[in-house]
Amino acid sequence: MELDAASRRLIVTGAMLAVSLYTIDTTILNVALPHIQGSLQATQDQVLWVLTSYMVTSAVTTPLAGYLALRFGERPVLLASVAGFTLMSMLCGIATALPELVLFRALQGVAGAALIPISMTALIGAYPRSQSARAINLWAGGVMLGPVIGPSLGGWITEYANWRWVFYINVPVGAFAWMTLVAALPRTAQSPNRPFDLRGYLMLALSLLSLQLALDRGSDRGWFDSTEILTECGLGAILLYMFVVHSTTTRNPFFEPRIFKDRNLIAALLMSVFIYPQLIVPGALLPSFMQHAQNFSVMDSGFVMAPRGAGMALAMFISGKLVTRMNGKLLMIAGLLIIMTTCWSLSGLTPDFSETRLIVLTVLQGFGMGLAWSPSNAMAFSTLPNELRTEATVVMTLARAVGGAVILSLVGVLVTNSTAANHSRLVEMFTSFSPAAVVAGTSVEQNRALLDSEILRQALILAYDNAFYAMGILCLVAMAIVPAFKFVAPAKQPAGARPGIDAAPVSSGRSDWTAPSQSR
Repeated sequence: MELDAASRRLIVTGAMLAVSLYTIDTTILNVALPHIQGSLQATQDQVLWVLTSYMVTSAVTTPLAGYLALRFGERPVLLASVAGFTLMSMLCGIATALPELVLFRALQGVAGAALIPISMTALIGAYPRSQSARAINLWAGGVMLGPVIGPSLGGWITEYANWRWVFYINVPVGAFAWMTLVAALPRTAQSPNRPFDLRGYLMLALSLLSLQLALDRGSDRGWFDSTEILTECGLGAILLYMFVVHSTTTRNPFFEPRIFKDRNLIAALLMSVFIYPQLIVPGALLPSFMQHAQNFSVMDSGFVMAPRGAGMALAMFISGKLVTRMNGKLLMIAGLLIIMTTCWSLSGLTPDFSETRLIVLTVLQGFGMGLAWSPSNAMAFSTLPNELRTEATVVMTLARAVGGAVILSLVGVLVTNSTAANHSRLVEMFTSFSPAAVVAGTSVEQNRALLDSEILRQALILAYDNAFYAMGILCLVAMAIVPAFKFVAPAKQPAGARPGIDAAPVSSGRSDWTAPSQSR
């Protein structure tokens, strides 16, 4: 059936709410962990499994989303995912013991694994190919919403309500998203005879599981000083290599090989590895800096970071208008230059950095993110046939998640090692009897403790400076990828065509469709 404007608006609303549920839930719980630990009488190591179980099960089941959507159709898979995620959120809220909470969080990760990729496919399908950039822009806004407002929202809820409301808040939002999607989401083609590459999936799933465990537990185990982390990384690398070899030699691989022959998609995959961390790394470093170096409260640091979302929203609105009229590569370069400039400005952090200056830089950083990421996502699908976009969204989701997690972990290692090195160098410059260390009315031991505390604070600030400088360098690496994109002029929708249905045929098989060559 033809999609009218009302149906399209319902799909946009439901899909954006669905993707926002997932992205917000990955960050909103971090602030509430101490409250959960006290409420459920858990140790610090035990309560971390509330986060780890969610991320591990989500990573392992995300690759299945593409197969299930092609096998049964996007509509039932997305509806089941929204319903399951909402139900598990309610069960997490009423959990009375830590094992229950960990189990429900793991099931929540399983249910939510399809929300990101299938919501993107549903949004793209609701628009004709000539307007796909607008659909992707809307979806990207939902993805970016989580890291921006998640920590602030979590802090506000735990401060003025109860940690259980971090989960309860998902219930009405999920229910509304489900109802809007039921009302408007059309049925798509199914492939009941599509083969399932079990061996390939197990290799990929176990590889992702090993990598996720290494990333989650690395900071607590000393990274590569730990036999456990070395084993998990080695096992993950071996299994990933086996998956690649298997995929290139088997008759029916888990992912359609043709998606890796599309130049724009490969460039977008590489770009997402370097751009997405620009969203989550500053979102982790700046609140920590404000709380440890400037004595901000959790709420105050969250309010300083919140305007970054306004910058993103403005940039997405502008790029959504421009990406169909000009070469998106120019927008990507402009966005990356803005991000790089803000990162290098933040590499000069001091305790005297004002709130106003931080807000201005974070807003500019959000604006740069919107300019850089939107055209990258839009161009990724500009030359890709419709029957491959579901698998392509899954691959992009995996690349973004793994790239973001790896770089966030590497930045964490950089901060830790840099803090230790800076502390060692600064200690050599002072003694307990240095004028800067002497406080009237205190003993030598007290002076030594005060001095060491201040040296540690200064060492941490220098480590943050080094981390932001490194993030600026990542922008330079991302700029080197931009020329790999091939600009394709947006095709005009044929008269009488039905948006998202007649824009391009959807095939349940594996065709020899050739991408249009309209590069400039």
